[in-house]
Amino acid sequence: MKYLGLVLSGLLRRKLRTALTLLSLVAAFTLLGLLQAVNSLFGGAADFLGASRLITQASTSFTQPLPMRLLPQIEGVPGITAVSHSQFFGGQFQEGRGFFPQFAVNPQRLRDTYPEWVMEEDAWRDFVSTQDGAIVGRVLADQYGWDVGDVVPLNSFIWTKADGSRTWEWRIVGIFDGKDAEWSERASLMYLNYGQFDEGRSPGARGLAGVFIVRIDDPNDAARIAAAIDERFDNSSDETKTQSEAEFQLGFIRQLGDIGLIVNLITGAVFFSILFLTGVSMGQAVRERIPELAVLKCLGFTDRKVMWLVLAEAFALCLLGALAGMVMASLVTLVLPPDFPVRTDLQVWVIAGISVVVLTLLVGLPPALTAQRLKIVDALAGRTGESPFERLLRRALARIGLRGEQEAHA
Repeated sequence: MKYLGLVLSGLLRRKLRTALTLLSLVAAFTLLGLLQAVNSLFGGAADFLGASRLITQASTSFTQPLPMRLLPQIEGVPGITAVSHSQFFGGQFQEGRGFFPQFAVNPQRLRDTYPEWVMEEDAWRDFVSTQDGAIVGRVLADQYGWDVGDVVPLNSFIWTKADGSRTWEWRIVGIFDGKDAEWSERASLMYLNYGQFDEGRSPGARGLAGVFIVRIDDPNDAARIAAAIDERFDNSSDETKTQSEAEFQLGFIRQLGDIGLIVNLITGAVFFSILFLTGVSMGQAVRERIPELAVLKCLGFTDRKVMWLVLAEAFALCLLGALAGMVMASLVTLVLPPDFPVRTDLQVWVIAGISVVVLTLLVGLPPALTAQRLKIVDALAGRTGESPFERLLRRALARIGLRGEQEAHA
């Protein structure tokens, strides 16, 4: 800490340049924090799901519905405790301004396969007995100000009613929550009574289920049970593919594209850009202070100590920018609506910390090594030379300029 004054004086020597570099770092780490928060959300979206559930879908795609007659055959597989079915409804609320997941389910079977959702006993009974009943998660109810008894119209972009209309009305009979904090955060969906849904849709679509949710006794027996289910429907018109609930959720997410790859490519581009910007700034700052560094060596500072001073300056600059950027990213995620449950968790902060160390080494080590190898006589005489980073950058710019001249002559 006794050299903190020297480090800060080096940063404040050119206040405008330091401020602009710092602002660039703040913007870069804000973007990095938000992107990695999104990556963390998609990467861990299925981590909380239990291993005691399997999803049986059509072998071709989960968008292909399966007939309801498969349900008793699946229930007959040893090791299964409960089976439910779920059909994605795809409804829009308030003329498309509100969209959230909705699934048509059998109320009692939902309760058997998802004990993690908790609700009052009377609400469960009402959900079973109310043909047009629906239950909503606490997060969703708070978002739209819904209460028990409200009627919610949903305009489905998938399912048409028998009379040709796409508007379905659902009566809220209960509000469910999660068994713990992790499940409660994800209580942002709606379940619809399959009775009205199946009776109201066009005759050709009746009797179909989207996927079957299978709850099993022993998670260690999941592979055998999944294989046994699929074997029952081999070489039939309704071949199935059974997988864990986590694998199914990740497959659903991948329909949007490889989110992780896209986010990492954008993050890499941001990191590469800020690397050159900060590297040029640090290289120029050290070159301007060559005589000062020579004086420090005259005063008894060793070569290694001068090198560490330059590295400390680069680290301080990157650290300040990263902290401000990550705080900004955290504030942004806090004000996002519940539809976007993105958070800068510990994993995101760890990635940011690693980025600070890597960035410090890449932008600070070349000028630091230049300062370490600096000869006092040459420095005071003005024979400073170029750092390796500056030499590399100068050659790259020269090649770009040469290529531009060749294209102009052509």
